[in-house]
Amino acid sequence: MAGSTAPKSKKSGLKKLFRSKDGAAAIEFALLAIPYFLIVFAIIETFVAYTAEQLVANGVDTMGRKLRTGNITVTSSAATTYMNQTQFRRAFCAEISILIQCSEAEIATPNKLWLDAKPYTNFSDMPTTIPMANGDLNTTGLSFAPGGSGTRNMLRAYYKWDVTTDLLRPYIANVGPTGGSKYFLIVETSAFKNEDYP
Repeated sequence: MAGSTAPKSKKSGLKKLFRSKDGAAAIEFALLAIPYFLIVFAIIETFVAYTAEQLVANGVDTMGRKLRTGNITVTSSAATTYMNQTQFRRAFCAEISILIQCSEAEIATPNKLWLDAKPYTNFSDMPTTIPMANGDLNTTGLSFAPGGSGTRNMLRAYYKWDVTTDLLRPYIANVGPTGGSKYFLIVETSAFKNEDYP
């Protein structure tokens, strides 16, 4: 009798083990946690990057409007509206400070935020491409020299936004030096003709 009941109890024990639901939720969560958190991080990373892009766009619009209307001028240092490049960069950084912080070192020597303001004879002369070299932003031709009253100008802002989630870098980052770490390049442009201010 004892010999005949042992195989039955062993079989019933295995059946109970396979039917048991204890810990199933924990195992399922462990299997799904990695893709779940990847999706969450992707959503957050993308949201923050595109929010920063919109913030830079608003900064370009605001500062471009001030140049266009003569609230910021560069021709006469005696004018109360005069701003040099450092002052203009500081004012631009104040416009985007909700999400992007510029240190005094960044304002003095650009590392992430680059501003380019120049006058052009005609709107058709304005560049339509991003200056690139070796897969990275080419900053050698960028300057701050907007024209005065009645001139046609273009204001461009470039910001190198670092992607924090390495797994998402290939999908979000769009620019970077050859062989170096890629980043999300934010580019915003405003083209306008200055008003005939005094």
